[in-house]
Amino acid sequence: MSGSHIIVTGASGLLGNAVRVLLEKRGCKVLAVDRSAGQIDGRPVLAADVTDVHALHGLAHEHDIGGIIHCGAFSGPMVAADSPVQMVDVNIVGTANMLELARRVGGVRVVFCSSASAVGPTPEGLSPVTEAVTTNPSTVYGASKVAGEALVSGYRRQFGVDGVSIRISWVYGPRRTTSCVIRQMITDALAGRPTRLPFGKGFPRQFIHVSDAAAALVAAFDHPDLPLNTYNVTGGDFPALDEVAEAVRGIEPRADIALEEGADPGDDLQQRFDISAAARDFGYRPGVSLAEGMTAYRDWLAAQAGEDSE
Repeated sequence: MSGSHIIVTGASGLLGNAVRVLLEKRGCKVLAVDRSAGQIDGRPVLAADVTDVHALHGLAHEHDIGGIIHCGAFSGPMVAADSPVQMVDVNIVGTANMLELARRVGGVRVVFCSSASAVGPTPEGLSPVTEAVTTNPSTVYGASKVAGEALVSGYRRQFGVDGVSIRISWVYGPRRTTSCVIRQMITDALAGRPTRLPFGKGFPRQFIHVSDAAAALVAAFDHPDLPLNTYNVTGGDFPALDEVAEAVRGIEPRADIALEEGADPGDDLQQRFDISAAARDFGYRPGVSLAEGMTAYRDWLAAQAGEDSE
């Protein structure tokens, strides 16, 4: 596979870009694709929408394809919330298109970026949550990830496509653009604004730094013929949002944060996920603690704020 290209979809996004950077540092040939062509940090991104089968098969015609890491999708339930059919088209049909491309090319490894949202709310007392949990998505986004996992499994069993799904928890870190409570707390503090949330006290959330999420996807790509169809991946921490707020106060003294009792109405209440299978089968272990990741994120956000003010 050394002379082949690895397609990374969603390469202009938070996770796709991090995957591409990690692969290129290792000397891999990468075809970074997204809906629109462009550049990120001087690296080219090719135009190939995952719903455009002609563009995708054009890539296979022009390049030797040895693998696919599929990050290209609507990235959370907050995106396209009023366009569920579009969510289905991009997240489900787009995933089917990538798997069909792999089937037609043959011998292509596929890693699908799934989400903890596929699981939905978990029963109280069910901890840790293993990959065997019954999925119960509460959003169309979560349902689209369940469907993607099922497609990966179906293509694997029926057609022999070597695919695996990685269920990733809440990703935070540099370049995230969609809603993120960590970013909100830090940017408010840097700007001297108070943060007031009508929820969060006692509400747990499993964060993962973008670099760990990318490392998990690449590690899974490196290990063919994994025994499970789907793996849980988190940052290993299990803080309540008020604990996150306290950590932000520790790294940014200007932080003025107040949270009220209750669950985030835009998120599922989930128990701690078990990530031991990912450690056992492809060596994934979180490399960035929440404290370390938040400190580095604060520094990056502060630098960005400084650039914007110049």
